[in-house]
Parts: sequence; structure tokens; C-alpha cells
Amino acid sequence: MSKLEGKVWYAMRATYRRELDAKKLLEEQSIQAFVPMRYELRIKGKHKKREIVPVIHNLIFVYAYPSEIQSVKKTIPYLQYMMDFREGNKIIVPEEQMRRFIAVTGTYDEQLMFFKPEELNLSKGTKVRVRGGDFEGQEGIFLKVKGARDKRVVIAIQGVIAVALATISPDLIEVISE
Repeated sequence: MSKLEGKVWYAMRATYRRELDAKKLLEEQSIQAFVPMRYELRIKGKHKKREIVPVIHNLIFVYAYPSEIQSVKKTIPYLQYMMDFREGNKIIVPEEQMRRFIAVTGTYDEQLMFFKPEELNLSKGTKVRVRGGDFEGQEGIFLKVKGARDKRVVIAIQGVIAVALATISPDLIEVISE
């Protein structure tokens, strides 16, 4: 494995809701993997139970060297690359963008809202940075999202997923000029 090739975040699919199995197998091989999770209230019989479940089934992010991911795919056949069909390339997420996404979604905050990329028009929003509170330092697009009364800061991974943060007071938001 050449260390000249850098580690990158691959957006991948684990078919048939096997994202947690894939994550476990990858971690057993010392490969970092991330599955966005959230709490969900499940009713079983007369009992309500709060469980942590994947936000989007089949979605997994894998941080690995290109050669490492190639060999892993031979042992985990249901792990597939997500492709950007406009360019025909594998979807690779920039490390800074992934770091922000993990910092936000790793909180399991119940007020987070998740969207498919086509559900939001990010070009209508304003680029902002959060200056205080739980999400201090996060950058995203400030816009109105379906299902929320007010505007929210959205952090998106192009072509894969977008997350709208909990409501943030406007005085904690700073506009970033391009």
C-alpha cells in the first residue's frame, strides 16, 4: 500500500441495509468508517423504545487509501461506490467537509433534519459561519428548509446528503463573503 496515495473519504452504499455490518467489518480491519445515525422512537407492542438507527439506510462513508478500499471491496462484495453520474467519478468527500459533517451528525441531535440533495436548492441560500452555541465554528448555507418554520444552516455533502442544524439564533450567524 503506497503512502503516496492519500487517504480519502469515499461515499459508499452497503446494499440491503447492511451499512452497520460493513462498518463493523471495516473497523475490524482498522479502516475508519462513519454511518450517520439518529434517535428514533420505536413502538414494540405496548412499549416505546428509543433506538439509535441509521439516518439513511445503505449509506456509509469510508476513510481509506484507494488500494485499501479496492482490496476491502473483494472481501465485502455488498459495499459499492456511490458515483457522480454527471462526471462518471466515484464520490469522494473533501476531508474538511467530512470533518464538519461528522461533528454535526455525531451529536445525534434530534432537531437535525436530513435531506436528499435534490430536496434543497442550496444556491438560494447564503454562506454562513456559526459564531456560538453547540455548533460554533460550523460553516454552511443559511436557507429555508421544508418542514421547518425558520431558516436553518445546512451542511451538505454534494450529491449524497444534507443536514439542517437545529434552529440557531440569527445573532450567532456570521455571513461569509466569498
